[in-house]
Amino acid sequence: MSLESPPFKKILIANRGEIAVRVIRTCKELGIKTVAVYSSVDKDALHVLMADEACYIGPPEPLKSYLNMDAIIKAAKRTGAEAIHPGYGFLSQNPDFAERCEEEGLVFIGPSAEVHRFSGDKVGAKRFLAHNGIPVVPGKYEPLTDVDEALDVAESIGYPVMLKPRFGGGGIGMRICHGPDELREAFMASSKLALSAFGRSELYLEKYYPRARHIEVQILVDKRGRVIHLFERECSIQRRFQKILEEAPSPIIDDELREKVTELAVRVAKTIKYINAGTIEFLFVPSEEAFYFLEVNSRIQVEHPVTEMITGVDIVEMQIRIAAGEDLPLDQEDVAMRGHAIECRIYAEDPERNFEPSPGRIMGYDPPGGPGVRVDDGVYAGCEVPPYYDPLISKVIVWAPNREKAIIRMRRALEEYVIEGIKTNIGFHLAILRNPAFIKGDIYTRFLDEVKIEAEKIPLSRRPHVRETKGESEVTVEEKAVDAWKLSGRVMLG
Repeated sequence: MSLESPPFKKILIANRGEIAVRVIRTCKELGIKTVAVYSSVDKDALHVLMADEACYIGPPEPLKSYLNMDAIIKAAKRTGAEAIHPGYGFLSQNPDFAERCEEEGLVFIGPSAEVHRFSGDKVGAKRFLAHNGIPVVPGKYEPLTDVDEALDVAESIGYPVMLKPRFGGGGIGMRICHGPDELREAFMASSKLALSAFGRSELYLEKYYPRARHIEVQILVDKRGRVIHLFERECSIQRRFQKILEEAPSPIIDDELREKVTELAVRVAKTIKYINAGTIEFLFVPSEEAFYFLEVNSRIQVEHPVTEMITGVDIVEMQIRIAAGEDLPLDQEDVAMRGHAIECRIYAEDPERNFEPSPGRIMGYDPPGGPGVRVDDGVYAGCEVPPYYDPLISKVIVWAPNREKAIIRMRRALEEYVIEGIKTNIGFHLAILRNPAFIKGDIYTRFLDEVKIEAEKIPLSRRPHVRETKGESEVTVEEKAVDAWKLSGRVMLG
């Protein structure tokens, strides 16, 4: 319980899974009451059990629950929440939701609707920042209308090129093209996919650098416009254009490059009048020692814990305090970088079946611990991993004095991690961490596409699980705990 007055009395978390649990934990430390929301398949989810109150908001489909603005606003008003924390994904970058919160007298914990609209329009954002002196990847930052126009642009900037949807993210619809034939084929497919995924079919084209790295900078901006950065993160280990392993600091960035990229990030934040926590992402081309602006992520990032581990700054707490109107409690000189941190995203997916999702009941769960190990999770033994949402179930984060020791510590942590009943990518992470090129830091955004990584076999179990027999059925200790939570009356239906 915080000894000072909390920034808010009660916050609703408009999300689920590990990020909802993460926000609840900081709220508890600040003395803030929390309200969870849940769909019908999440009624026994960990975030529901941990919150002070919980409200049912609809059936499993996201459009009817976690994307249901009316239901979420109604839950906040009914429970007396003063603010809404959107986490990441779902409504976190929806400008209409940010505006709706303001109209309803609720504080949206994040940047303004205008900033969300800016960050969501990737073409417009790059065009605007290029006009303001920020380097962007060479390309055509106007919506492409047909394949012939795309071919002309590609010819002018040179192959290979990257075709991207104007709106959306998560790597959906992105295609690398090495020549005109590939571009012709990709244009129609990407346009159709963008329309179905994001409701807009516009595409744009930019130069593709095969050995580039993904570097991002965490920023914090208070309502007076004071900006600080929390250094950089390396996010080049990606599968299908989605990050799966991140680290801080980057193994390739020296002090001179660090000053260059962080100064660029602060300039971007000031140029677009950003407020709250955010991430400015760059493509780094080592051969040119050049940083090119990629995008603004106007929310908490999945990978924020590695920054917290090397700086000691609770980014969720900063989000809440800034949203409450408080000034940043830190100056740039107060932020120091110490040691090295790595995060592995643990997904319910099967590496042996092309990483297809592996929903189901977790029959055994024993997360790792020990020095320098943090686990941000949203599951427990006996809980169900539903098939309706992103299969991320937890994140393992380690800290050590240097990168070599952080890699060793992460291997140890993953080898301890027991998850039974579903398939996970733990063995795949272990294989990455033993790869010689990764160990040397010789990584880039296409690393997992070009370097053969075979997931290691994980033993079914390493530790005994306490069970007791009741008649002909077995009841786990975890199942008893969940029943006790239900009886406590914390779950509010309807």
